[in-house]
Amino acid sequence: MPATRQRPPTKTNPMTDPALPPPESVKIGIVSISDRASSGVYEDKGLPALQDWLARALHNPIEFVPRLIADEQQTISDTLVALVDAGCSLVLTTGGTGPAPRDVTPEATLAIAHKEMPGFGEQMRSISLRFVPTAILSRQVAVIRKQSLIINLPGQPKAIAETLEGARAADGSLIQAGIFAAVPYCIDLIEGPYLETREAVCKAFRPKVAQRPVRG
Repeated sequence: MPATRQRPPTKTNPMTDPALPPPESVKIGIVSISDRASSGVYEDKGLPALQDWLARALHNPIEFVPRLIADEQQTISDTLVALVDAGCSLVLTTGGTGPAPRDVTPEATLAIAHKEMPGFGEQMRSISLRFVPTAILSRQVAVIRKQSLIINLPGQPKAIAETLEGARAADGSLIQAGIFAAVPYCIDLIEGPYLETREAVCKAFRPKVAQRPVRG
């Protein structure tokens, strides 16, 4: 009886092994802050823009908790606190970060902060300055409250995507990393769920000791 030839064991790349456990679910609060949109004067575009980008960027199953509210400082602060208490590991706001009298999102965010994370705002302004000189007027901040990261984003959908994803050249190559590249590791450090990004949209950075296998 002829000997049967055994196949050599299949080699898998430990950092792209397809037999991975499912990604952790994450609850994300998304808040659009606008007097006119919240009163029905025009259609809100901030919430759909945030939801669309996050759904494209993350492998994780996402439970979105959306809020559309007016530019009232106490209302904004109360909304952020409620979202954190509801278990949102990440809260993204859009709108209300300029110099106008009704732009009070940064003040409302700082009022409920346990820690400030100034690097996020610095990077957002740096990215936006590649596109418009008025980026220096933006006052976005990022903070940590309990085990949640809260980030103020610009109000326009295009600017939201640019600051999250980064600045790209005409051929699609990345010129400057967006702020979301640092979000997953930040959430790791505050003991939140492990966020897994789709690298075609946004490649998260983690030190090697904090990395898990990457999904294909």
